[in-house]
Amino acid sequence: MRILIANDDGYLAPGLAALVQACEGLGELDIVAPEQNASGTSNSLTLNRPLSVYTAANGVRYINGTPSDCVHVALTGLLEHRPDLVVSGINQGANMGDDTLYSGTVAAAMEGFLFGIPAIAFSQIDKGWAHLDAAARVARSVIEEVLRRAPAAAPFLLNVNIPNRADAERLPRQITRLGRRHASEPVIRQVSPRGETMYWIGAAGDAREAGEGTDFHATANDCVSVTPLQVDLTDHAALPQWQAWLASGVAR
Repeated sequence: MRILIANDDGYLAPGLAALVQACEGLGELDIVAPEQNASGTSNSLTLNRPLSVYTAANGVRYINGTPSDCVHVALTGLLEHRPDLVVSGINQGANMGDDTLYSGTVAAAMEGFLFGIPAIAFSQIDKGWAHLDAAARVARSVIEEVLRRAPAAAPFLLNVNIPNRADAERLPRQITRLGRRHASEPVIRQVSPRGETMYWIGAAGDAREAGEGTDFHATANDCVSVTPLQVDLTDHAALPQWQAWLASGVAR
């Protein structure tokens, strides 16, 4: 068993160290993480400059790029052997609902999934790393369980969100769907010492669709949320309407 571990908070993040420790004993581990915090970089790849790979004193390799860069470089040239599993995290803060579209943590796992490798992203609900050891035990348990009896032979992509609780490993687990958020808060405008106007991206909107069955609902009710994700963004239900629309236009 070979496991590739990445994250988006950077190679010095406590969540990465916790996930590495959680995976010890499960197989051969390779850690490739961003040099800097790369939260919110989604699935971006760095194409406008070369990337450099460095090795920290503890053997962790880090790259001056995005989380997707890290997994992409690892799988396409850095590693001598293809991993059997890609795990990402443990992120400082939730990645639920619309957040998954922006999340570097989810993107790192998704990059492995795009290469046909099973992948799991792990996040804590609240920032601050409270009860990180408990979250790591949950991650270990989930990894062991999917390795022992995954429900499908095909590669999977899971998004796991863990409440910041000392008893997290004893909390119920729910298979969930992604909720939805309201639109983000307005940008924050500031003026630099040079008189230039600057803008900070506003906070994420509150949960809009957070009913039973969603990741928001599960974690709000002290459950570990496990959401299977897919990459296909096609609106399959709308295909017939768009085909009819095109046909009617051609007919005229």
